[in-house]
Amino acid sequence: MTDNGSNDPPATRVGRPRTRKRADRGQALQERPSTIRDVAAKAGVSVATVSRTLAGNYPVSDETRTRVMAAVESLHYVVNVHAKALSGKVAGPVALVLKDITGPSLAHVAAGVEQEAADRGRLSLVCATRDDPAREDDLVQLMREQHAAAVLLVGGAVLDKAYDRRMAGYAKALDAAGSRLVLVGRPALAEDLPVTVVDYDNHGGAFQAVSHLLANGHRRVLYLGGEAAVSSAGQRRTGYRDALRAHGADYAEELDTEGTYTRSSGFFRTRDALRAGVEFTALFAASDMVALGALAALREAGLDVPGDVSVVGFDDVPFATDLTPPLTTVRVPYEELGRTAVRLALEREESHSGNDHMVLGTQLIIRQSVRRLSW
Repeated sequence: MTDNGSNDPPATRVGRPRTRKRADRGQALQERPSTIRDVAAKAGVSVATVSRTLAGNYPVSDETRTRVMAAVESLHYVVNVHAKALSGKVAGPVALVLKDITGPSLAHVAAGVEQEAADRGRLSLVCATRDDPAREDDLVQLMREQHAAAVLLVGGAVLDKAYDRRMAGYAKALDAAGSRLVLVGRPALAEDLPVTVVDYDNHGGAFQAVSHLLANGHRRVLYLGGEAAVSSAGQRRTGYRDALRAHGADYAEELDTEGTYTRSSGFFRTRDALRAGVEFTALFAASDMVALGALAALREAGLDVPGDVSVVGFDDVPFATDLTPPLTTVRVPYEELGRTAVRLALEREESHSGNDHMVLGTQLIIRQSVRRLSW
């Protein structure tokens, strides 16, 4: 009679747990990231041989290379990029830090950054601060830890002592880590700081826009500017005033307004000016989004553009040509701004020299939203 109790052969009872342990080890190997030692063991070669094969800097036989790459693929092995970055064997990414990734202007800067970075074999990272200085601090520190080749801060800023201190801190910390701070669409800092600046001609663009209106016989030009403390807004306001002065037109305080670069701001400021009885024959909006709101307010008031009021914008975003009438505006080379920022930063990284400050030009694009007044 066979005994099914304690007299079972020892191998039967002991063998089952061993099988489970092997299965557990295999499952654990699948759950954790594979290491270079796992690859070496599976390929039957040394860790040094795997490293040389993946780096491509040392001759190995075709047979060995085939075994190593087959092991890499089957184990889903991923090279430790951070370790390679620390050793200088991998090019660091380009980090783009901006307030809002949904705005049409900033989106075009991001496109230029991505295109130039890709052309140079670099990964680009896009981060949004949502206008929170603390978040900006965290993102710059994170990019420093990620060994970014360059950190690009994009868009106008409120220029005060706190801003100067923060930017100086960024520039020095990134430089110490072998990275580079790049200010895009912002004015330069102190000359002794390690920073690259790529800006565009806000003043000249506004001067052209207002001069175009004045040359067409307009003397009362409502200005829908940005927030005075923001760098780009201040430069555009100066361009507006300088154009009035250059053409002998009187400056009127009630025509000079400030607000945000938003559609609603343009709408309400234009509506308020009309309701207050402010007289103007032309309107200069400091951004195309502001112009969009102004056009809506003029239509609501039953006014024709350009028959009753001429309108000029700033940016030349894609929808400017689709408005009724097509919008005369100042073209900012936003994609080129992004491309130039990456190019200057990376060329400096490679050669340790280069131009640290560049200002790109703007261009007045004349369409159908301005009417010439009869003299």
